Amino acid sequence: MIKKILSFSILTLFLPLFFFWENPVIAALPTGNRVKDPYAILRKALPIEQNELREIQNKLEETSDLVRGGRWPAISKAASRTQFLLNNRSSKIIQSIPEVNRTQAEEIIVKLKQNLTALNDEANGKNKIKFINIRKKSLKQIGDLEALLLPKDFPYEIPKEFDNLPRLLGRASVLIETSKGSMNAIIDGYNAPLTAGAFIDLAQKGFYEGLPINRAEEFFILQTGDPKGTNSGYIDPDTNQERNVPLEIRVDGKDETIYNQTFEELGLYTETPVLPFATLGTLGWAHSAKALDDGSSQFFFFLYEAELNPAGRNLIDGSNAAFGYVVEGEEILNELDVKDQIISIKILEGLEKLKPHA
Repeated sequence: MIKKILSFSILTLFLPLFFFWENPVIAALPTGNRVKDPYAILRKALPIEQNELREIQNKLEETSDLVRGGRWPAISKAASRTQFLLNNRSSKIIQSIPEVNRTQAEEIIVKLKQNLTALNDEANGKNKIKFINIRKKSLKQIGDLEALLLPKDFPYEIPKEFDNLPRLLGRASVLIETSKGSMNAIIDGYNAPLTAGAFIDLAQKGFYEGLPINRAEEFFILQTGDPKGTNSGYIDPDTNQERNVPLEIRVDGKDETIYNQTFEELGLYTETPVLPFATLGTLGWAHSAKALDDGSSQFFFFLYEAELNPAGRNLIDGSNAAFGYVVEGEEILNELDVKDQIISIKILEGLEKLKPHA
């Protein structure tokens, strides 16, 4: 059963909060990520190291703010620089890709070069709509190249104390159907394998079908996943006990994932999670105010509002685990409330990466 917390005023939203079922506890407000595009966040979160490709990606993504400001001389310069980098570093990029994938990589790079040429033309012509569309296609192709660099084996170690929990060893895509419409989301098991694993496992079981939106805070969150009856989470039929998932957060540049400790507890006041709460439709895992390791089935959609989140900051990084992002249909989140429900969550891709336990 969900334990509803107090309603928040606009002023309260500026305070750092744990995101719980119960009364909020004050926590430190960490520095966040200025990137608000979920695809960009997901590209940056891939466990790969290819500096040349990353530089091209970053240079393209930097034009987002330039386009909004209509700074066409700077846009043209960035587009030209991106084309120059690809032309001069494509051989090195291809050599960094496993041999079995190189033919595919070469085909992608040919198309990417064509797109970057067109991008330069649209930048010089100050054609905003065409520039944005071609940039989107180019970034998708960069993402396809980065996917070819992914390691064959799961790159991070999961502590043995969690061997009994399901885990998603990679990424999955899902279709979330609600009473107001459908959304597509990408679930990131690279950076939150246990949280993502619990979510995909429950989605596969049909656990979320028909469950209501049981908490709706304007400009803040929509929460669901509270099962019918008196239980607050998923009861494992084999043990007849509630399955609990630990708080799980990866920090960029750190070798080990953080489990069951908040940023405040660790003094990480300026760190940013690899999966930040930085965009409308960030998926987060709920836990109680009493413990960090009692998340079970309840999750929430973060309703990012730029006006309520200072650049580079947000409310709950380091206090809750993000495990994915809505990438299409996020606009319906602003229409959902407690009168609505989850119709179903269907796994479109990646189910083979779900492992029931270690």
